[in-house]
Amino acid sequence: MNKMLGYRCSLCSQEYGSNEVQYTCPKDGGNLDIVLDIEAIHKSLGPAGLPIVDESSLWRYLPLLPVQDPGGLDTPLRAAGWTPVFSPPRLKQELGLPNLWIKDESRNPTASFKDRASAVVVARARQIGAEVVVTASTGNAGAALAGMAAAVGQKAVIFAPRAAPPAKIAQLLIFGAQVILVDGVYDDAFDLTILASQEFGWY
Repeated sequence: MNKMLGYRCSLCSQEYGSNEVQYTCPKDGGNLDIVLDIEAIHKSLGPAGLPIVDESSLWRYLPLLPVQDPGGLDTPLRAAGWTPVFSPPRLKQELGLPNLWIKDESRNPTASFKDRASAVVVARARQIGAEVVVTASTGNAGAALAGMAAAVGQKAVIFAPRAAPPAKIAQLLIFGAQVILVDGVYDDAFDLTILASQEFGWY
């Protein structure tokens, strides 16, 4: 089932087909939100809702995600998400809070909550046959994308400001990403990712 109908601009509500590789609205530069076929999802799941699956990761929600199963079993791509939540009694008492919950996102493969989105991006790239995934980053987002890409042999290019922390750049390189340092700030690196995606067909 194709759960994804397309994209909708967050500013002007213009819609685009799901086969168009779009990043921002060409009319006004607005972000593109994914439009899911809720009716088809509801019919496929039935009254019981989500099936019970023995997968302790975000992929247990695959029927609700805008991608197909990415494969990558027994790799970090399948390990993102489903991190534990703690309610530490001593800290609750010290802060005077009746309810306090802490989610430990360091259990994700690259120790960042951004592994979740990056896993879905890599899944989408594989689904559409993209040779390269690309992003701009000063740290965790790039590491997450590089790590998820490395898990399944997907090529990754990361544009990073030259002033980014050396330890983060090292992490990108360790994951095998091609790193392009930019003389400028994050916005300059982001603009280059858009240009590169348009010029080379990168996702």
